[in-house]
Amino acid sequence: MRVVANLVRGKAVEEAVGLLDLMPKKAARLISKAVKSAAANAEDKSGGDVSIDELRIQTIMVDGGTVAKRWMPRSMGRANRINHRTSHLTVVVSDED
Repeated sequence: MRVVANLVRGKAVEEAVGLLDLMPKKAARLISKAVKSAAANAEDKSGGDVSIDELRIQTIMVDGGTVAKRWMPRSMGRANRINHRTSHLTVVVSDED
């Protein structure tokens, strides 16, 4: 997820969403959704003073979340641990350069 986030950091919201829509990675869809939500929230909370065209991604952070630990049986009575990792995504948009 960090690889995709690094590609859109500092870009305009419309440019970032266009880039993310064409990327074949699963994280691109999730980050695109978060960027669109952040832009909509910024426009709504400003009371219409801010246009989505002016917004840029100021900060985008991907932090590690909880890890679900599971076990997979292997040969000769052994077991391997499978880690199902999650992440926390934070997107900050701003109309300032």
